[in-house]
Amino acid sequence: MPLISDTEIARVLGSVKTIALLGASPKAERPSHEVMGFLLAKGYEVYPVNPGLAGSELLGREVYASLGDIPLIVDMVDVFRNASFLPQIVDEVLACGPQTLWTQLGVVDAAAAQRAEAGGVEVVMDRCPAIEWPRLRAAGLL
Repeated sequence: MPLISDTEIARVLGSVKTIALLGASPKAERPSHEVMGFLLAKGYEVYPVNPGLAGSELLGREVYASLGDIPLIVDMVDVFRNASFLPQIVDEVLACGPQTLWTQLGVVDAAAAQRAEAGGVEVVMDRCPAIEWPRLRAAGLL
């Protein structure tokens, strides 16, 4: 079952250092762009992933074509893709070894989450770290 308690989500946000952001966009008005900027401002090392932009830079960070192209094992994968892609994303996550799979608001697939958890990956689903971080900070949990 995906993590839902404030304590669990705060633990995740407080422990991860490296984040792959799937579906990164160069458009400043897109939520993925805004969240990437937020995460960078909070000190996370963010690796944007977008096959169409691979090799370019986004907010000063090299863009990768896939999770497997990132030169290290990231702590967390933050998904800005349609939920229909989650089964394939879970395959990539299980092959690459991140400890946490985080899906953005509206990105929900219970079966994919269950498969990720069965593979030892923690799941936070249907939440945004740029919303959760300030809320949990205000609550004294971060």
